[in-house]
Amino acid sequence: MPVPVPRQRAIPALESGEPQVAPPTPSVSPPPAPPADTDAAPAPVPYETTESLDTAEAVDAADAADAADAAEESGMPERPGGEMSSGSPNTPGTPGTPNNTPDTPGAPTPPGSSAPATPTTPAAPATPTNLTLLVIEDDPTGPPIVPEMLDSAGRPIRLRTARNLTEAERLLTDDVHCILLDLALPAPGRAASAEPGPGHAGQAGHGEQAGQNGQGGQGGQGGQGGQGGQGGQGGQGGRDELAVLRHVLRLAPRHAVLALTASGDAERGAEAVRVGAQDYLFRDELDGRLLSRAVRYAVERKRSDTAERRLAEGRLRAQENARLERGLLPNPILAGSSLRFAARYRPGRSRALLGGDFYDTVRTPDGTVHAMIGDVCGHGPDEAALGVELRIAWRALTLAGLCGDELLGTLQEVLEHERDNDEIFATLCTVDIAPDGRRAGLCLAGHPSPLVARPGRPAELLPHDNNGPALGLLPHARWPRTQVELGAEWRLMLYTDGLIEGHTGEGHRERLGQDGMVDLVRRHLDEGLEGEDLLRATVNEVRDLNGGELTDDVAVVLLDRTA
Repeated sequence: MPVPVPRQRAIPALESGEPQVAPPTPSVSPPPAPPADTDAAPAPVPYETTESLDTAEAVDAADAADAADAAEESGMPERPGGEMSSGSPNTPGTPGTPNNTPDTPGAPTPPGSSAPATPTTPAAPATPTNLTLLVIEDDPTGPPIVPEMLDSAGRPIRLRTARNLTEAERLLTDDVHCILLDLALPAPGRAASAEPGPGHAGQAGHGEQAGQNGQGGQGGQGGQGGQGGQGGQGGQGGRDELAVLRHVLRLAPRHAVLALTASGDAERGAEAVRVGAQDYLFRDELDGRLLSRAVRYAVERKRSDTAERRLAEGRLRAQENARLERGLLPNPILAGSSLRFAARYRPGRSRALLGGDFYDTVRTPDGTVHAMIGDVCGHGPDEAALGVELRIAWRALTLAGLCGDELLGTLQEVLEHERDNDEIFATLCTVDIAPDGRRAGLCLAGHPSPLVARPGRPAELLPHDNNGPALGLLPHARWPRTQVELGAEWRLMLYTDGLIEGHTGEGHRERLGQDGMVDLVRRHLDEGLEGEDLLRATVNEVRDLNGGELTDDVAVVLLDRTA
């Protein structure tokens, strides 16, 4: 039942958020409302709380509250089916002593008059409550089953009542946080089948027996014997006692649900929790404190379950994406080659395993080892997908016998057909190492030149005078192939521009550049690092010099030949 806020009375601090004005007459904790003279009570006025009131609305609400207060004292029930505020704090005057207002039921104060003995407090906008409870009960016209409740902040929990599932669906809006469902409600579409139907009196006993046996099919046929209908209802309830709960869970998958059952029926309540309810309560054991705590617990548990489910779904998607991206990374084909292979990959996207950089290494039947590294402009998922397509196309063309300018020209055709717009381009570096391992052919398509390190000589960059344009920039472009001598023992490092575009120096205002990268690798080689250790130390130092994670994708490939 709503507890109104009388006009020209100080709103309690718990309700308005302001310090409560001490009344001139000492008051005690609110006792039960004393019976009033029903002859002096006006007719009840429907009352509905709102989220906020302006000054004019506050006066109207106060007038309606006075009438509702008088109706409550006279014992007249509130009309069900609407929305009410439960548990609003109120401090009535001491029995036998007038309240802190000149108004009394049946003697309203004329407009413009004021109380001479008590200072009035202006009506403040109602503080919105945190929680809203939708009660779906079997008999809302009977005595109220929901006591007064307060949320964790001491504000009243708003109530909405529904007579059936159809009305509940209408009242189930986004501001409802919890549903209190009476499991005694008839299942959807079965209420009519449980009512007695026309038939002979002799069939009623047959229907009753069927209901007791759990069959219930004949129960509805009992015409003059209502027992047959009751038997049919019992039989149908035995099939699925929680059909109404399942219906509500389908109707409100994002709301917390409390199941209300008869006292002693703990098995049915536990089954309701297994089906999907957050908790269950006994009808005859409800009190304000227990129900308030149960509502708050159910809402928080639902939020926790939802967050946990979303986290699990996100983790599952991340695992699927990780497996997909790992499957897209290349497996070098170097069977029969004496070269050692190492690679390091760091995508610029947060929590990604694959970026716009790509690389691959294969050995063809004639003994030639082909290595490639490339970079699609950008570092998003679309660029990563395009990089995978170019890598797969390069491997297929290489195994088919294409090399140099012919291979790069075909790759440009693939890029032009697969890119989203004409502004997308890709840089590429290809190296084909002769079967004896002493010579290599180099083709550059707008890409940085590889670094080579030989014993007794400092690490240096390979010639890049014949660097051609990036793929996708110029139609019918050509990419000359440069022959280079490697020697008997060497280390060849291919990399993308993410490794050399990191910042360094004071304030991180300067680019590392190719010269800085060469000096850095020379120092690590002098320390005796090689293979994976060399690449890991190089990438980590570049990141440290940058002052944090690199914004661009980084890919590094190392081919190592020892005498």
